[in-house]
Amino acid sequence: MQVILEGGCRVSHMHDGEPFGEGSLRIWNQVSRATGAQAISLRIVEFAPGLSPGIRNGDCDEILYVLKERGHPVSLSERSERTPNVEVLGQIFINGHAYDISPDIGIYIRPHETFAIDNAGPDQIVIVSAQCPDPDHEPQFVTPFSAPPTDSVPSSNSRLVRLADRPPQSTADRWYRVLVDDEIGSTQATQFVGSIPSGRAPDHFHQYEEVLFILKGEGRMWAGATNTPIAAGSCIYLPKGQVHCVENTSTGELRLLGVFYPAGSPSVRYDV
Repeated sequence: MQVILEGGCRVSHMHDGEPFGEGSLRIWNQVSRATGAQAISLRIVEFAPGLSPGIRNGDCDEILYVLKERGHPVSLSERSERTPNVEVLGQIFINGHAYDISPDIGIYIRPHETFAIDNAGPDQIVIVSAQCPDPDHEPQFVTPFSAPPTDSVPSSNSRLVRLADRPPQSTADRWYRVLVDDEIGSTQATQFVGSIPSGRAPDHFHQYEEVLFILKGEGRMWAGATNTPIAAGSCIYLPKGQVHCVENTSTGELRLLGVFYPAGSPSVRYDV
């Protein structure tokens, strides 16, 4: 159930509300202009085994993050050592060009491109999607391109970025890793994964609009004087300029995925 905090900050669970979809995929919209955002969205997309319908991107940058991982969780350090053996979950077709996908990768979809997922099965593949700016309409489903058009130029694999391959950057007692930014081609938005240790950081605000997805751990989302519990699967919307902080109430790591618009550095913040 969604919770509205001070300033319009919203917290919901990834499966709150009724999904919609087409064929083998289902979509939960958690943040959009329809829910009060100015120019950013956050949706959860689940792909059943097989080839999904194509999803045509609008006039925006769409940034994806692959959540689903089979078997036992692997730590970031272990995955770095085992990168050649990371399990491939299937393929993503971007305008018909195929790229292997595995857990914990960010993917940049350019404006007006079409993508589809070929899930090798047997489990669902779960993806977090953010669009910047939010096109403010439901996705356009099309017949997927399983082969590129004859006049299509293949995109670089650099648009698929593995978390374990990105260098950590430290801010005080926490780290973050940038996956998608202008280096990859997205000039409108930035995607990162951050780690928050136990405790509560000082309140602060940003000069951008932001969505967060909690990947692991437990804590509380603070917006001004208001707060609510968060855990893996929580979806958070932060308006531009909203005073907030994420508190880690556990003894372990709280890890989150963030996307913000307009693009910039996750280290830039203004304390209050």
